Amino acid sequence: MDSDIAIALAVSAAAGLMRGFAGVGSGMLMAPFFIRLFGPIETVAIIIMMESVVTAQLIRDVYRHINWRVILPMGIAAILTMPIGNHLLVSLDAETIGRGVALLVMLFALVLMTGWRYTGHKPWPATLGVGGLSGVLMALTSLGNPPVMLYLLSSRDSAATNRANFTGYFAITLAALLGVMLYQGQIGQGALVKTGLLLPVFMLSAWVGSRLFRQANEGLYRRIAFGILFCAGLYGLLA
Repeated sequence: MDSDIAIALAVSAAAGLMRGFAGVGSGMLMAPFFIRLFGPIETVAIIIMMESVVTAQLIRDVYRHINWRVILPMGIAAILTMPIGNHLLVSLDAETIGRGVALLVMLFALVLMTGWRYTGHKPWPATLGVGGLSGVLMALTSLGNPPVMLYLLSSRDSAATNRANFTGYFAITLAALLGVMLYQGQIGQGALVKTGLLLPVFMLSAWVGSRLFRQANEGLYRRIAFGILFCAGLYGLLA
């Protein structure tokens, strides 16, 4: 086992804990590290395959709590803008994408750490705009979750409701992006092999994280998620 895979396994374990515990953030944690290890295209392919499996694993438990009136139109808007992000993925250089990912992670972690909370309604134009931006970012970097986190997690909904909404949103968008990348021939043997190595660790950690969630309060939930994401972004920026 070479050092790159060993590092990726450790990062996958930490990301799985976050995915199971918080319902979101695992891609934001993995992306700054994986881009340095595997490059942007393979990173997006690996993360969406891993996230797709864990989302399928988690959605059964949260399905009834998902606010589909918000999540479904947001997901459709994301699907429609994914081709833009995919075009940028193959057009921009790896260094630019890597720095952009790091800044994106740090920016949204800092905004959420401030405690700012969205207290208004979720009108259709805002919901569609968040979904459209998320679709571009997801296809470009695998990180479609920052605008969704800012829009949903900063509301007054409970941690359990947010966790369910994130899972439902990813069930829609990950399946769509997987189809786009398969159609474009961007999921190669290397990405499949790495996913096969990392996925068992990621899934086991996600299961452990989901059990920890049941015993945690919302303050702890937010501090852990935002703190880890900020550190991941800082690594990606300085590495």
